[in-house]
Amino acid sequence: MHDATSPLVISLFGIAGIVAAYLLGSIPTGYLAGRLLRGIDIREQGSGSTGATNVLRTLGKGPALAVLLVDVLKGVAAILLARWLYPWLEMPEGRVPWTVCLCGLAVLLGHSRSVWLGFTGGKSAATGLGVLLALSWPVGVGAAAVFALVLALARIVSLGSMLAALTAIALVHVLPEPLPYRLLVVAGGLYVIALHRANIGRLVAGTEPKVGRSAPGPQSS
Repeated sequence: MHDATSPLVISLFGIAGIVAAYLLGSIPTGYLAGRLLRGIDIREQGSGSTGATNVLRTLGKGPALAVLLVDVLKGVAAILLARWLYPWLEMPEGRVPWTVCLCGLAVLLGHSRSVWLGFTGGKSAATGLGVLLALSWPVGVGAAAVFALVLALARIVSLGSMLAALTAIALVHVLPEPLPYRLLVVAGGLYVIALHRANIGRLVAGTEPKVGRSAPGPQSS
């Protein structure tokens, strides 16, 4: 392009893109829904999560669907921003997928560790789905299909989220995706599963609530 593509400027814009992805992810959709619709802190209600599952239990189906959609779009937007920004900067082609990968991880981290909520948040499952759909739509659709199937059969959101993450990890290795994207899906999927560690304990104990029932403690999102 012109002198705007100097290595220093490219590096600064690269960092800015990652920060922007984190800030996108950190938008506390569920928290804002609770404040705007009922004047409550959703972290003090139900499971204490800011994700769509707790919004469903606390605020109802409409707000939960809106929160779910916005959280998915946060992941989509972060990847689309990265894919537009870095080629525009004339970043070396080999570096673009790696930087997109970092943006994907940043938006997941932002959702689960929001700077606006004292570095707390949700479980990044919905935002992770958005990342998958923008990164490789067949992987995203496959993960969403598994989630929907598990939810229909077992009615347990956390189980569906974790199995969807495992499905994404498997699918990304079957499809001809670049190595950075494969690593992103593996790291992101394992991160989402790790955020569900309390849910895993309840699943093993047989006490994990199903959709439509109240949650006894920190829950899925």
